[in-house]
Amino acid sequence: MAPLTLPLRRSLLRRFTQPRHIRRLATASDRPQSQQSFDNRVKLIEVGPRDGLQNEKKTIPLETKIELIQRLAKTGLPVIEAGSFVSPKWVPQMASSSEIMTHILSKGIPSEQPLTYSFLAPNTKGFDVAKAILDQHSDSFLPFPPPSQKSTPAKPTIEIAVFAAATESFSKANLNCSIAESLERFAPVISSAKAANLRVRAYISCVLGCPFEGTSVSPHVVADLSVSLLEAGADEISLGDTTGMGTAPKTRDLLECLRSAGLRNEDIAMHFHDTYGQALVNTLVSLEAGGRKFDSSVGGLGGCPYSPGATGNVSTEDVVYFLESLGMRTGVDLEALAEIGEWISEEVGRPNASSVGRAVLGARRRKRSEGKAA
Repeated sequence: MAPLTLPLRRSLLRRFTQPRHIRRLATASDRPQSQQSFDNRVKLIEVGPRDGLQNEKKTIPLETKIELIQRLAKTGLPVIEAGSFVSPKWVPQMASSSEIMTHILSKGIPSEQPLTYSFLAPNTKGFDVAKAILDQHSDSFLPFPPPSQKSTPAKPTIEIAVFAAATESFSKANLNCSIAESLERFAPVISSAKAANLRVRAYISCVLGCPFEGTSVSPHVVADLSVSLLEAGADEISLGDTTGMGTAPKTRDLLECLRSAGLRNEDIAMHFHDTYGQALVNTLVSLEAGGRKFDSSVGGLGGCPYSPGATGNVSTEDVVYFLESLGMRTGVDLEALAEIGEWISEEVGRPNASSVGRAVLGARRRKRSEGKAA
């Protein structure tokens, strides 16, 4: 694998001289005529149960985490990030991830549509723990890609995630290793997951700004890292604006660079934080560029422990309202989501960060009050 410090053209040469199974950007001329029309369907990935809760100082009971996942599963969300197989020494809040995975597979969680549950496994030790549970319940989930399902309730798909960073400083602070070392660490996790017919998602944090290196994150480094992870076997790259420093021009430049590197819209999901109030603006820029997959967190849960002042992920409620106001289809029940955001915010002892969630519930209370007065 070429070092990340080499020019992007090395990555492009490697990418386009590989066998045909290596991905490339699908241009309009490559698609059948029937697929060239505007697609208003958007896929939301709910990260609240993992990314949203992992930095909370108050210990969240296992029962609360499971109830959060159960409630979210009934809203129409297609993907829920459920846990992380990391050392409890570093992330105490995720110590119950084994129990969460076991509950999902042994008892099942009711949902009206097939669901994917994502679990972070940053190294082989974490993956081995997850794999042992999966082996015990091999009949309780579907391989990837899943066959068509006609049974009810539908079996879930399990996804394994790895986590890289776009800057050396953040990689060393968050993963205690360099970017190159992180790729070496992830390689056996990705290959083992693929051998087990599991979907793999790769996160890249600090793609638009770093708490240590500022806003001078090179989009070429992000593109090169994305290419390396896809070539290693990842099925999807989630690009994280971890600090919320991203702006519309920087987001546009990043997406154009990724397109030039051969990445397709299908390969990418965007993960915005709303620290500077730019998450929805950047979402719109991504939509205009053809992006149709976005991470978000119910109630705006989450934050970055290495970025002082960084607020949480953009709230799922705000994203759903925003997208559907533009004529996009999310398939998510906004009112149910607003209730969940209010409930989990109270459970963790923090304000509900979703302005849309608060507005939806406020409007409902006013209607009830007016009804009683009448």
